[in-house]
Amino acid sequence: MAALLRMVNKHQRARLALLVTPRSVLRWHARLVARKWTCPHRRPGRPPTPEALRQLVLRLARENPGWGYRRIHGELLGLGRKVGASTVWEILQKAGIEPAPQRTSQSWPVFLKAQTSAIVATDLFHIDTVFLRRWFVLFFIDHGTRRVHIAGVTRHPTGPWITQQARNYLMDLGDRAESIRFLIRDRGAYFTDSFDAAFQAASVRVIPTLPAVPRMNAIAERWIGSCRREATDRILITGERHLRLVVDEYAKHHNRHRPHRSLGQRPPDQLTSPEPPIARDNTRISRRDRLGGLIHEYSQVA
Repeated sequence: MAALLRMVNKHQRARLALLVTPRSVLRWHARLVARKWTCPHRRPGRPPTPEALRQLVLRLARENPGWGYRRIHGELLGLGRKVGASTVWEILQKAGIEPAPQRTSQSWPVFLKAQTSAIVATDLFHIDTVFLRRWFVLFFIDHGTRRVHIAGVTRHPTGPWITQQARNYLMDLGDRAESIRFLIRDRGAYFTDSFDAAFQAASVRVIPTLPAVPRMNAIAERWIGSCRREATDRILITGERHLRLVVDEYAKHHNRHRPHRSLGQRPPDQLTSPEPPIARDNTRISRRDRLGGLIHEYSQVA
């Protein structure tokens, strides 16, 4: 283009509508020459860490509090990720994740989740009858299976009475008591040293909750709330016999039929049972009433 333009005189060249000037063409050519003979530019230092690798390192650190950067580095090599140990350390440091010894101090929720199959909780809750008499219900609940055991009903929860109910509960468990390692209770005066001794004799460690921290016994508190909402708050209780019937019936419903999210929407007594058959359009559904129709249970008709 530059050579052709030189064949045109200045007056004709001024009347032409050119997209580029000869100077632009020459400048482009000079850039092509420089690009050909110039080595590619490289950024100094290490290449940036891929985001997928960074997320994987952080995931391993979160899910394994006891792993240090060397342990995570070894796991990454086993997964086929070629990365240096110093890179793993740098990722953890930038994310503000402390070294393994500081991360291994478990919080209370982490402890409960790790030991759930070996934890039993106990608590008392009260019910006021239609005649304004207050009764107390003592129960135990297994953290792993969510199974509830009603220990007794009384108007006066004294230390000796509660201790005797604890002994009865351990006798009812039989060999299953060997799987219990921890018992969670509150700091009520009715839980005496003799109550703790009954469980300590069975190699069970008693863990009192902190004052005014009901969430440390959240599973037991949750069952109390469910029992109140679904049964006792909807019935006028007349006395001890009536109260015992209501809480026993609700405990059976809780253990045998009521679904639990933590158990995959299955009841405690059916954890090892086979899954129900898939319902079809013509599958018949039957209903069973508990507590005079206050609670309904549904099942497939064989």
